[in-house]
Amino acid sequence: MQPIANGQWRNQTVITAFILLGFRELPQQQILLFLVFLVIYLMTMTGNILIVLLLVADHHLHTPMYFFLGNLSCLEICYTSTVIPRMLVSFMTGDKTISLLGCLAQLYSFGTLAATECYLLAVMSYDRYIAICKPLHYSVFMNARISVQLAIYSWGSGLLGSTVVIALTSNLYFCKSNEIDHFFCDFPPLIKLACSDTSLAEIALSVVCSIISVFPTALTLTSYICIINTILRIPTNMGKQKAFSTCSSHLIVVTIFFGSLLAVYLVPSSKNLNKIISVFYTLLTPLFNPLIYTLRNKEVNRALRKYLNKLISIT
Repeated sequence: MQPIANGQWRNQTVITAFILLGFRELPQQQILLFLVFLVIYLMTMTGNILIVLLLVADHHLHTPMYFFLGNLSCLEICYTSTVIPRMLVSFMTGDKTISLLGCLAQLYSFGTLAATECYLLAVMSYDRYIAICKPLHYSVFMNARISVQLAIYSWGSGLLGSTVVIALTSNLYFCKSNEIDHFFCDFPPLIKLACSDTSLAEIALSVVCSIISVFPTALTLTSYICIINTILRIPTNMGKQKAFSTCSSHLIVVTIFFGSLLAVYLVPSSKNLNKIISVFYTLLTPLFNPLIYTLRNKEVNRALRKYLNKLISIT
């Protein structure tokens, strides 16, 4: 801690490090939590890396839909690595401290990746809308060039929004307490510890959250309303089932991700419940994504079986 040299907080001490309280309600379960989160991390990394390798290796999967899926898997690898390794170190060593710079870096990475995922999921729903509702125009509206542009837009928008919030947050003084009642540096619990004026940072966060949630949610809902309407007009049950199978995996992922985000940031609830829900969208959603896409997607399943058979034949 360092004393603040000027202003109305002259006699206060500025905080330069925080303590992430994490799951302090379970002091006797730290080893068990370490093992659980270690398994989740290893499975998440293995599943998402496997999907990326499959998409690169199999030329049948070099389509816009799987290009976006590859982006999502890369994002989930980074997303999980932003949170879990720090938790594992904390469980093993008991050291729950994180520097102010480290906290801001984690918040910046987490915010960028979460915002990017919102845009990527919206882009993927638009891709399914074009494929199902306007199949004859798919190669025009969703070619390789447009796919790359949409991916760059998604990553760039997430980066820009998070940069604005972090730039304002980094100018705040923290002196109320050095304890963050969470297992990672998230904006709501961090901002409560600031003793300087947080109104500008909170307004910026509200504006950025509105942009990254309203537009992707509206695009996703509109796309699926049109998709469902198109599917219902297909005369045969087999045709309906085939059309729905192409977007069911994505619909499940969208529901899990947006549902848990809304539950944390829009629905009032207790701190402990927020932690549980945060575990769901920061740790379990990246774990579920590769399972959902491989188990429910015939083309990915086919590619996985082909390369597993090759591997078995070589060994």
